[in-house]
Parts: sequence; structure tokens; C-alpha cells
Amino acid sequence: MSSLLKNMIRFILFILLQVYVLDMVPPLHQFVVPYLYFLFILWLPFNINRLLLLVIAFIFGFTLDAFKGTYGLHAAPCLLIAYLRPFLLNLLIPQETTEQSYIEPSIRSMGWAPYSLYIVLLTFIHHFYLMLIELLQFGNFLHFLAKVAISTAVSILLIFITEMLFFRKGKYRTNAA
Repeated sequence: MSSLLKNMIRFILFILLQVYVLDMVPPLHQFVVPYLYFLFILWLPFNINRLLLLVIAFIFGFTLDAFKGTYGLHAAPCLLIAYLRPFLLNLLIPQETTEQSYIEPSIRSMGWAPYSLYIVLLTFIHHFYLMLIELLQFGNFLHFLAKVAISTAVSILLIFITEMLFFRKGKYRTNAA
């Protein structure tokens, strides 16, 4: 399956999963908000053009916002993590490794520690910014931090469960045109 088709299917599945499954989960607590949709952005190929990455992230976030009726609420954090993603990848893994090895970020391509740090940092940044926009104020700062921390932990758990359930075969890059 081509990379474009695979990512188009992921785009649709992550939007539908978030809107029709995760958003329908009855709240377990005031702090728990399960988000998994942004994993689509984190799984995009290493070599994607930065401008294209930002455009895809905006369209993805805006599509989710259109389903939920919250225009801009999810597009802004998606743009933020898409902007920070290349910088973080350059810090976590050597450039020659990404050029010679796998196509997209995964446990197999990056290793457990760098991939976990990649997921945890971008998940925390996404949730912090999303909930800051959602509340438009800190209000009770401890309440805000607790909501960010617990939602981040739940999302990270969902991400690693998704990684284990839907093991992605690591495909090597080729020099063929």
C-alpha cells in the first residue's frame, strides 16, 4: 500500500475514532479527557516537507473541529506539535539514522527510549496548549495542571496500547525513484 493511501486511511480512521468512540466515552472523572487523534501527526513520515506537515496538521485539526463544532480548538495544538516535531526528531535521533533507516517514527525505527520521549513530550505539549485554549485562563492552576497531567497520562497509555495492538511494520527507505 502506498504511503499516501495509508496516511489518507489513517486520517479518516483517527478522526472517526476520536469523534465517534473516544468523545462518546462517559467521563470517568473531571480530569480525564482521552485524546488519540494527534497520533496521526506523530506517525507521519520522517522526510515530509515541513510546510506540507503544517498544512496537513491544520487540515487534520480543522476537520476534527468541524465534526465537533469547535473551530480552531484542535487545529492550533495540531499546528504546534507539527511545528515542533521536526526539531524534536532532530534532537532525539541522529540525522544519518533517519536518512538510512525507516520511513516513519515508531518504536522499531527510533528505539524505546527516544520514541517514548518523543510521544510523551509532544503529547504533553498538545494537551497543555489544548486545555489552555479551552479554558482561556489558568483559573485554579493546580486544577489545570492536574487535568493536563492526567489527560496526558491516559493519552500516552492509549498511544502505547495502539502501538501494541496495531504493530506497524517498519519499512526501510529505498533509493529507488
